[in-house]
Amino acid sequence: MATSEQDHFVLLVRDGVRGRGGRGTPGRRLTEVLRDLIGADALSAGARLPSERELAKAVDMSRGTVAGVYRTLCAQGWCERRHGSGTYVREPVDAADGVRRIERLMRRDAGLIDLSKSVVPDASHLPVPALDVAELLRTPSGHGYDALGDSRLLAQLRRRTDADPLVTAGAQQGIALAARCVVRAGDVVLVDEAAYPGALAVFRRRGAQVVTVADDGGGMAPEAFREAVVRHRPACAYVLPVHNPTGRVVEPDRMAAIAVTAREHEVSLIEDRTLAEITFGSTAAPPCTTAHPDGTIVVDSLSKVLWGGLRIGWVTAAEPLLARLVELKHEADLATSVVGQRMAAAVLERADVDQWRQELARRRDRFTAALGERLPTWTWDVPDGGLSLWARLPRTDTDAFAEAARGHGVAVAPGSVFSPDGRQRDRLRLSFAPGDELLDEAVAALSRAWSGRQSAPAARPGGMDLTV
Repeated sequence: MATSEQDHFVLLVRDGVRGRGGRGTPGRRLTEVLRDLIGADALSAGARLPSERELAKAVDMSRGTVAGVYRTLCAQGWCERRHGSGTYVREPVDAADGVRRIERLMRRDAGLIDLSKSVVPDASHLPVPALDVAELLRTPSGHGYDALGDSRLLAQLRRRTDADPLVTAGAQQGIALAARCVVRAGDVVLVDEAAYPGALAVFRRRGAQVVTVADDGGGMAPEAFREAVVRHRPACAYVLPVHNPTGRVVEPDRMAAIAVTAREHEVSLIEDRTLAEITFGSTAAPPCTTAHPDGTIVVDSLSKVLWGGLRIGWVTAAEPLLARLVELKHEADLATSVVGQRMAAAVLERADVDQWRQELARRRDRFTAALGERLPTWTWDVPDGGLSLWARLPRTDTDAFAEAARGHGVAVAPGSVFSPDGRQRDRLRLSFAPGDELLDEAVAALSRAWSGRQSAPAARPGGMDLTV
């Protein structure tokens, strides 16, 4: 950065700190000012920030305070340290990169067994209702642009949610609408250490800074969540009672504690309940609206209990959030297809969700038994819900292993896809939803890929071996 540009930036920081008066600690004031200026592109990506000594003198703070602020901004993703060179504005994460990786995982190659997607593999488990085409096209409004959704589907959803739902084109659209409602560019969004990549892509598209909350083995640690709220002052948090990718069913008390903290600090919650009905032997926590009624947007879907091809989801929220969501939905696509909603309602009336849960539990048990036999060095916690397993591979970069596995005919999702900061590189998400024959073939292929990797030259510790 040229001297004149740096001098100008220092003056902007000084004036911004003075303008905040005595509100908050000096470190917090400086953090907020720097975050606002970087978010407003007062410094371009890749530019060096003023030295700690120079900035400390300009804002009349200790060098230690400035150093602490720089560490905080680096942890939040605004900046990065370069050894021996200083602190620089971080290049923005390309939201499209996350989307492209998801699209690559979703691509269906001929002959490839796909364990990368946590989805219902097909619609073969669903009842096939007799449908009257004329009835499918008949709606109370006549024109089919019903603001909240089709009346028949809405009646069924109200029995499941005890709230007024807005029908969306799947949960992904629900997350996108919720983010548009409560997240602005530069806001901080709190997420799990491993999170659904579709949500991460949405938040980054909004220009948000995604910050992870420490996991203590049972999900987001409530105390860590409180500390993150106080430190980062987020606009919202993305939470799940049945977690993707881990399959963990979060304890109700833990979810309630997070919701209470969010309410006390006026933090919005986007609660993703798409897996809430897929649990094995336990029950998902009730919605966070119980403890945080005015600040929670609940996102749900039929994709996991019925079939993703229906593309039917919904959101619920208190007013005025719901009214804003309706406006945003109208801007996005006017309304969800009435034909799809009518088909979903007909299938939902006849579907046996309990039987589907039992079948998934059986597939999970069979899959984990086969993995344990063929790949004994892999470890995992048996998932209490969801459609996938979150496995840890010893001393392995799973980005590289995913490529090796693809070469053996099986697609898996590497842990880095689920990490906001590129970590979780020793993890794989493996779907157990496909049928027995495919799962058996997949385990055999994974075993071959693993044996091939083990016989190859070892990767350097801490490095990435992308040639495996």
